[in-house]
Amino acid sequence: MARGIQVGDKAPDFTLPSQSGASVRLYDRLGVGAVVLYFYPKDESRGCTAEACAFRDSHEVFTDAGAEVIGVSSDSVGKHAAFAGRHELPFTLLSDETGQVRKQYGVPTVLGFIPGRVTYVIDRQGTVLRVFNSLTNTDQHVKEALDVVRGIQTEDPV
Repeated sequence: MARGIQVGDKAPDFTLPSQSGASVRLYDRLGVGAVVLYFYPKDESRGCTAEACAFRDSHEVFTDAGAEVIGVSSDSVGKHAAFAGRHELPFTLLSDETGQVRKQYGVPTVLGFIPGRVTYVIDRQGTVLRVFNSLTNTDQHVKEALDVVRGIQTEDPV
């Protein structure tokens, strides 16, 4: 496996279906602002639900700072739609059923079979500004991403 995407790397572009079934291309979203791209193991698991709800609860702060939150897992479009509806998630969830994008980013697995939890903060030019990798510390993903996004906003008020 590749070393994984690191701070300073160019984020690989991709297109995946969202919970509505519409195709979403990363670089189309980057043209609008920064993207907080988070990979998570599975819809409705305890940790993933806590993380998604933490991103939901901070969604307005991310939006105000000019950033979009996008979650990615290998769950199907239908599962994502149910998960987003059940927890009133106001952001995009992408279905990477083949795991191709997860591999492209070098997101590790835990114990060889549990998909990892990694958050990337990507600026408008597609440069990765922060990578946070922790399977269990879900709140920290949101906090770290917010800190970086607020920093971007201070440096580059658009």
